[in-house]
Amino acid sequence: MAYDPEYAITDKPDDLKIGIKTSAITFGDYDVAAVMICHGVFLALMVLVGQEAGLGAAYYTGLAVSALLMGQQYFAIRERDRQRCFKSFLDNNRVGAAVFAGLVLDFLLR
Repeated sequence: MAYDPEYAITDKPDDLKIGIKTSAITFGDYDVAAVMICHGVFLALMVLVGQEAGLGAAYYTGLAVSALLMGQQYFAIRERDRQRCFKSFLDNNRVGAAVFAGLVLDFLLR
């Protein structure tokens, strides 16, 4: 869910001009907060998944790395600069890669 409003911030000025309702417009001045809340909910759910699956330290290290990457995104999008928001949107693959790497490493270390 964080992925969509992060991209929508990039197009927000244009979308307002043509009257398209996007998630960034729906969230209004709280668009950046919405992105970060979605990231937080994602991390909380992934912790629950890790607990249910009995995953270990490597998995949680991957989650920690993804949390750091999400923190970097906040600093990139907080001023709503279009280019920085778009770059941050594209960098979401690194968040997923960190979670995936932690999961794979956790299984390999068993």
